[in-house]
Amino acid sequence: MTPPRTSFATGSALFLTPEEPKIGFGGGGLRSASLLAYLQNKYTVQPVTFSLRPHSRSVAARVWRNTIRLAQGRPPLFDRYSGYEHQLSAAIRGRYAVGVVEHFWCASYAPVLRTCCDRLVLDLHNIESQLARTHARAARWPASWASERFAESYQRLERRWLSQYDVILAASEDDRRRIWHRDVNPDIRVFPNALPEIPRPHVAEADAIVFSGNLEYHPNVEAVRWFRARIWPRVRERAPAIEWRLLGSNPAAVAQFTGGDTRIRVVGPVNDAVEHLAEAKVCLAPLLSGSGTRFKILEAWAAGRAVVSTTLGAEGLDARAGEHLLLADNPDDFADAVLRLWNDPALRAQLGDAGRALYEERFTWPAAWRKLEEAGGI
Repeated sequence: MTPPRTSFATGSALFLTPEEPKIGFGGGGLRSASLLAYLQNKYTVQPVTFSLRPHSRSVAARVWRNTIRLAQGRPPLFDRYSGYEHQLSAAIRGRYAVGVVEHFWCASYAPVLRTCCDRLVLDLHNIESQLARTHARAARWPASWASERFAESYQRLERRWLSQYDVILAASEDDRRRIWHRDVNPDIRVFPNALPEIPRPHVAEADAIVFSGNLEYHPNVEAVRWFRARIWPRVRERAPAIEWRLLGSNPAAVAQFTGGDTRIRVVGPVNDAVEHLAEAKVCLAPLLSGSGTRFKILEAWAAGRAVVSTTLGAEGLDARAGEHLLLADNPDDFADAVLRLWNDPALRAQLGDAGRALYEERFTWPAAWRKLEEAGGI
């Protein structure tokens, strides 16, 4: 998993991240871990994060905070990670060849970093305005109204802060084009979401379909709600042996959709998502909102398992419908696609093999590092 050494970049790098770069604790940490490993082969890297002020997670406190944020035009995560300039300044140790900022939530630290970094790079895990806007379309009122207002706020903030960086990293060509159309000045390069090189698991299929992800993340909450209400009843009726499994942290966030059915099994957090996904006959990505690209599909491909996704869920992966996965955007079509795979072992194997091959070609860490190097590196 070592990227090719290059001679054009030397010195030190500051790596500012709001979450720990770590494998196995969500897509954000995994993307950051991949970029950090790339940087560590070219620079002496100093990771920096924040000690956040505590706040209440009660429903009343969240409503009050977000009401203030709506009035001020400051989206939740952007607001949560703002105001720590003193911590960042205290962590600076001299001068850096490059400062890398993870997530748009931390983009406003560009003025502090510009004083000590020769170049600034912003790694966009998502385009936050796009994420909020798709959430507005998928959510119910009043969350839909709030998300649309936050999308407008994010778009204003993106116009202000993206131009403060020399290089922007996007997760896909789709996201690169979206940023380019904003008429911002920086050099925009694609750095794909990717997984470490994972051997293909040799695990027998169980009578299960599987959804995976942080179950508190709002696109996943919407996906579980939609699948439970609109798709699962039809699948359940026509496949009497089927079990729907949910993998991931924070299962309490979807408990209202998963309780009361003995054929829904909430596994919760697991140490090795790919190993568990390898037990699935079908992996699910019924996403109605999102940005970037989806690690749940990459993990299913690494496991060699067939996937059914919405078009939005598979966005940015350059996957071909019918070759790498099946796509469906309305409940009946999604249920039919799941049942088609459930009843066709040969097609499941064909899609699983093709997905695995695409993962090996484009979505391992070394493949992502090569893609970035071809664009000029960091």
